[in-house]
Amino acid sequence: MTEHQPEHQAELTGQQPELTGADFDLVDAQAAEYAARGREPGLAYGVVAGGRLVHAGGLGERRAGGPVPDAGTVFRIASMTKSFTATMVLRLRDEGALSLDDPAEQYVPELRDWPPVTPDAQPVRIRHLLTMTAGFPTDDPWGDREQGTPLPEFSAFLARGVSFNWAPGTRFEYSNLGYAILGRVIAAVTGEPYKDVIKARLLEPLGMSSTGYEAAEFAPEVLAAGHRRDGTSWAELPVAPYGAFAPMGGVFSTVADLARWVSGFAAAWPPGRQDAGPSHPLARASRREMQLPQVATGQLRGPAPLPGSAATGGYGFGLFVDEDPQWGRIVHHSGGYPGFGSNMRWHPATGIGVITLGNSTYAPVSQLAARLLLTVLGQRAQRLVGPGHQGSPPAERALALAPRPAPWPATIAAREEIGRLMDSWDDAAAEKLFAGNVDLDQPLADRRRRIVLVRDRLGGLHPDPSRPPESDTPAHCRWWVAGRHGAAQAEIKLTPEQPPRVQLFSLAVPPAAGSPLAAAVAGLIDLLNERVPAWPDSLPAAASLDVGVTVRRLRMAAAWAGACSPGAFRAGDGATSVTVELAGEFAPLQLAVTVSADGQIQLADVMLAG
Repeated sequence: MTEHQPEHQAELTGQQPELTGADFDLVDAQAAEYAARGREPGLAYGVVAGGRLVHAGGLGERRAGGPVPDAGTVFRIASMTKSFTATMVLRLRDEGALSLDDPAEQYVPELRDWPPVTPDAQPVRIRHLLTMTAGFPTDDPWGDREQGTPLPEFSAFLARGVSFNWAPGTRFEYSNLGYAILGRVIAAVTGEPYKDVIKARLLEPLGMSSTGYEAAEFAPEVLAAGHRRDGTSWAELPVAPYGAFAPMGGVFSTVADLARWVSGFAAAWPPGRQDAGPSHPLARASRREMQLPQVATGQLRGPAPLPGSAATGGYGFGLFVDEDPQWGRIVHHSGGYPGFGSNMRWHPATGIGVITLGNSTYAPVSQLAARLLLTVLGQRAQRLVGPGHQGSPPAERALALAPRPAPWPATIAAREEIGRLMDSWDDAAAEKLFAGNVDLDQPLADRRRRIVLVRDRLGGLHPDPSRPPESDTPAHCRWWVAGRHGAAQAEIKLTPEQPPRVQLFSLAVPPAAGSPLAAAVAGLIDLLNERVPAWPDSLPAAASLDVGVTVRRLRMAAAWAGACSPGAFRAGDGATSVTVELAGEFAPLQLAVTVSADGQIQLADVMLAG
């Protein structure tokens, strides 16, 4: 289902949106192709241009047997909430009610007894919380399960102290905890509950009447249910209540309302009259300030697409800011949560933006949003410069290798305890080691069975002596376990609690010998190494897989890396998905493969190894 909004003289920029029905047809086709992969029961999307929602569509179901989502369907938008919290802090700053350089303990007294991270470290300031430079360890997925934490419990948590990866003000690391604390700051400064402040001073002035913090605010028929995959079907998830972590991820909203939100940021460009565009509760200069990179997010450590590399990135105030090598600045933020995934992104130079909302756990709709935005920008650019213009290709840049940080002693101890659990599982030890979200995310009994399955398929399970453990942050570790038949990656992340516990434990499962997934991996490696001239009949491809594009990417990877041989398994459940390392003659790669229940290849993607 799609909706074309009437194009008219733009309210915010005075320019026509310059998008056509053909552009929207292409958007719909790409959305349908994405939805065919079955990553979420339902999907809603929209295109913003000229200060308004100019096109919207929906696919699938709001809930099992329910209607198709549309621009008025309410989804939980998770971490996109951070932009609302940051906007309110900036407004309070503009009113003189606080300074961004104020110590947070000035408004949240539970922080006053926190000892300095180092003898020369500054205290955690409001600016650090906004820019995620407070020094807290990344707290996905632990923070998601803290959404409904009552405020008194959060107060007691803060009073006990938290763990730090870095001294405040020295390094970016994504933090939900920091934005939960900002909610306390807003309440302390205004003397009112956080959600009431956001509603009265942001949502109501912008006419965002379908946006709020509790599911009960909305009629059941407009509310999308959150889901997780349960075998071959979808299981509906309960809705987490409003609580202390709502300032980091509690907002519910719609494509139509979020179009107003995105348009408000796009309207801040270019600098000009203060009264340009419709009224907004935050000054144009402050909205631009939010969209400026305040801190670099660091070198990409994970897999990078081929060819070339990703845009350089930074974090502003509640928003990510990328410098795309072809299109310039793109501002965005995703939301990932049990039951939902979301993304909003826009191009300040043109005011064009997109919104995507999905109703499955951590639905990867940011991939669709990125594709839609670049497609629409490309279509517009082609019309402006005329047919035949190829545009400049993205500039290639090398990924600089940076020294990896030393893990916490607690991280090392946790890795060693995981090793003991792999040798001999102990329920009591597991419950002590893991944070509460771990069993919720995947029951401990399933994790125990997964370890047994990996041991059986590898022909043993012991630390791989040929590969030392690696840490991306002090609260993180990945290492490799090996047997007679190969190796697989294990990975942990620790919580910001004091003392920290394990919030994420993953163990890649190799595919079973002779399984459709194993056959797909072997066949794709043969194709990459040009042992077969074209896509063979022995590799069944799903209708949603573009075989031609996949072959070209594999050939491109081969030209980059040379002949490749399979190595350790990096991720996947071993039944329908797997990511395997490829040792190339000139560069390491990773091959990610997903197959359907009947063995058809749905995804075959090759990446530079991180």
